[in-house]
Amino acid sequence: MKFGLRPLRLFAPALLLAAIAATAPAQSLYTATQPMSLSAWGGATGTMVNLPVGGRNFGISAGVNLRIWEFRGFQPSVEIRGTYPISSGIVASEENGLVGAKIERPFGRYHPYGDFFYGRGAINYQGRGYISPDGFFLYQRTFSNVLSPGLGVDIDLTHHYAFKADAQLWHQTVPVTTSGTLNSLAVTVGAIYRFDFNHPFRAPRNKTSTPASTSQ
Repeated sequence: MKFGLRPLRLFAPALLLAAIAATAPAQSLYTATQPMSLSAWGGATGTMVNLPVGGRNFGISAGVNLRIWEFRGFQPSVEIRGTYPISSGIVASEENGLVGAKIERPFGRYHPYGDFFYGRGAINYQGRGYISPDGFFLYQRTFSNVLSPGLGVDIDLTHHYAFKADAQLWHQTVPVTTSGTLNSLAVTVGAIYRFDFNHPFRAPRNKTSTPASTSQ
C-alpha cells in the first residue's frame, strides 16, 4: 500500500498542536517541580523499515509514563509504550510493545529527553513475503526482541496538555538480512495528557454573614 494523503490527514491534529505550543500562555504550563507525574500519550508514527529494498509504514503509538522523583533538575521515569501499523506499505510493517526508562531535563516549557526500551516486536512482510539471503526461505512474519534507544521533546501547552515529538531506533534480530539484524527508525508526533496528584479538589468555603447593625 502506497502512502497518500491519508497519513497527512492523520498527522494534521498533531501538527496543529505544535503550532499552538508557540503561543500557549506561560502561566498555564505544567509545574515541573511536582514530585509525581503520571501521563498518557498517543500519536501518529511513521517507520522506515530499512530493509535492503527499503520499506515504510504508518501506524499509531501510545504509552503511559510515571515519574516519582526528581534529581538536580533531571526527571527519571518509567514508561510502557506500543506501536501498531495501520498502513503497512508495500514491503513490511512493524509492531511492538516496549517498556523502559526515560530521563528528561526541563527548560521552561520544553522537556528534551533520552530513553531506552526493551520489548518484543513483529515484522509483517507484504505481498508473497520476503526471501532470505540464501534464497531458500520465504518469510511472511518474523518475531524478535527489540532494543530501542531514542530521544525527543515534550512541549507544554497547558497545565495538563503537551505536544510530543519522538524518535526511536528499533534494533531487531531477523533472518532476512545478511547481517541478521535490522535497525528501523520510527518517528512519532502526538499529544500528552498529564494527571495531577498535587492539586486536590477543595470545597469552596462557606461565606459567613455578619448581622446588620440596627440603629437605635
